[in-house]
Amino acid sequence: MEVKSGYAAQIWQEFFRAEGVAIRVVPPLESDAQMLTPRELWVPNSKTHVADELLRKI
Repeated sequence: MEVKSGYAAQIWQEFFRAEGVAIRVVPPLESDAQMLTPRELWVPNSKTHVADELLRKI
């Protein structure tokens, strides 16, 4: 999943962790990336179905 900023990524990370889903926030490759640049959120393959279900409920 891609989010618009680092701030949004932190919110999603807290949400998924509260639901028991491990998540990794992947920053952009640029060394001067700001918090306003897009981020990717990765979930382990074994938990993708749980993450999809949580996103459907929102």
